[in-house]
Amino acid sequence: MKFTEKMSNKLNELLEKNYDAEKGYKKAAEKVDNTKLKQFFNEQAQKRYNFGHELKSEIKNYGETPEKSGSTTGALHRTWMDIETAFSSNNEKTILGEVQKGEKAAIEEYNEVIKDTTLPPTTQKILTNQRDTIDTAWQNAKNFESIIA
Repeated sequence: MKFTEKMSNKLNELLEKNYDAEKGYKKAAEKVDNTKLKQFFNEQAQKRYNFGHELKSEIKNYGETPEKSGSTTGALHRTWMDIETAFSSNNEKTILGEVQKGEKAAIEEYNEVIKDTTLPPTTQKILTNQRDTIDTAWQNAKNFESIIA
């Protein structure tokens, strides 16, 4: 497997996870009543949408084809799929907990790709910025715990 194909596969995995996170955030926003939490979820969905476009451009820069939708297997997005269980209860605290789990997993996945020493500096910068934004979202989600009863 050539380098560009290997790298685009890694980026496509992150792209799929961003699709999943965007869908998860949109669903979370629909299920909560707290207006600040709803706004936060909608903002994060938009950020993940934007991340997807950045990743698609980077994959195209490698001469490869980006994925068109979220992951198809439970193993690729199990954390965001767990949020479905939380939605059935419509419990804001439970939904928030699942969002935190999803973001923590995303940070770990980004770290795995970022530590690749063959990563071009431009790609590394994009991924580091996205990871840091996800980390901030994770911290903010934790801060919402004190607002939600």
